[in-house]
Amino acid sequence: MDLVEIQSALQQAGVDGWLFYDFRSRDAIGQRILGMDPTRHLTRRWYYFIPARGTAQKIVHRIEPWSCDQLPGDKQIYLAWQEQHAMLRQALGNSKKIAMQYSPNNAIPYVSMVDGGTLELIRSWGIEVVSSADLVGQFEAHLSEADWQTHRQAGKIVQMIKDEAFARVGEQIKAGKKPTEIEIQRFMQARMREEGLEWDSGPIVAINEHAADPHYEPTAESSLEMQEGDLLLIDVWAKLKQPRSIYYDITWMGYIGKTIPDKLETIFQVIRTARDAAVDLVRKRFSVNEPVFGWQVDEICRQIIVEAGYGDAFTHRTGHNIGEQVHGNGVNIDNLETKDERRILPGVCFSVEPGIYLPEQKIGFRTEIDVFVTDAGEINITGEIQQSLRPLLA
Repeated sequence: MDLVEIQSALQQAGVDGWLFYDFRSRDAIGQRILGMDPTRHLTRRWYYFIPARGTAQKIVHRIEPWSCDQLPGDKQIYLAWQEQHAMLRQALGNSKKIAMQYSPNNAIPYVSMVDGGTLELIRSWGIEVVSSADLVGQFEAHLSEADWQTHRQAGKIVQMIKDEAFARVGEQIKAGKKPTEIEIQRFMQARMREEGLEWDSGPIVAINEHAADPHYEPTAESSLEMQEGDLLLIDVWAKLKQPRSIYYDITWMGYIGKTIPDKLETIFQVIRTARDAAVDLVRKRFSVNEPVFGWQVDEICRQIIVEAGYGDAFTHRTGHNIGEQVHGNGVNIDNLETKDERRILPGVCFSVEPGIYLPEQKIGFRTEIDVFVTDAGEINITGEIQQSLRPLLA
């Protein structure tokens, strides 16, 4: 944690301070930003207030007086709840506006960690509480060059295994076999383990109507056999098995045949165009040093799909933040599930993954890439970018 840098950001944001509060490790965001040990057993409430100017303040319980000792600042120790309230009020001083892990109307649930009662307490003292969402984006979702390199390394492996999976499907079909979704998933999982990757679930291997379910994952009971003429979707995400590694997350599509039917390629080109328009907006805004927000990128991507007549078939946001978790806590590319008004900042990584899902036609489409904005404002995409459906028997 860089206290000076945080205080500088608070001054620029026009707030009087940033109040961190936790009880029984509810706020993993705060723990990461402050550099606290998430495995440490803490059972009592603690507060850490970083004023825009001045000395940071720690308020801890007598049972666990050491809970914030690794953080700079003055420490007060409470026992009774009355002492806790009095010390917190004193620590906040003359503050009129402070940031907390809170989101108005729970619009951004990723950062909505503070309970309603604590908000009521702070507001009862005449202090306005604003969302720390942009600060979280700056200090928790920002990736260093070293972080970015882990993403790139994972990307090379993931792209390779995706290609191996497509090749395996093609080889088995040509040999007269009918590989199942779960067989290909298990093949990919085995290869990912061999290459030193880790992941939380998946990958998604889905054909036909299962590709029309954005979060389908094969099971022994649901898994379908593949055959010529099937549309295949593979969504795979993983990271290196090492500290501070960053996820890589892509979706590619193949067709089990020698040539792609015009109808399928036409629909895929709609989402490819939408995907590229989203990236172009981010690149254009950064090139002229203009702000760009998550909801705006979703909007321009979604509009292309709407104009093509598939608006109702695009049933999720355009993208999500990527970090040590595949769904990180930074800005999402979203004006559907929420209006994400957070600014896309240098140092963030996010997916762009428009989709069209047509369960009544037993087909679904998605294309997904990862976008990284360097500290210099350059837009980078790691790995090969799919431009058309891949014919797996060609």
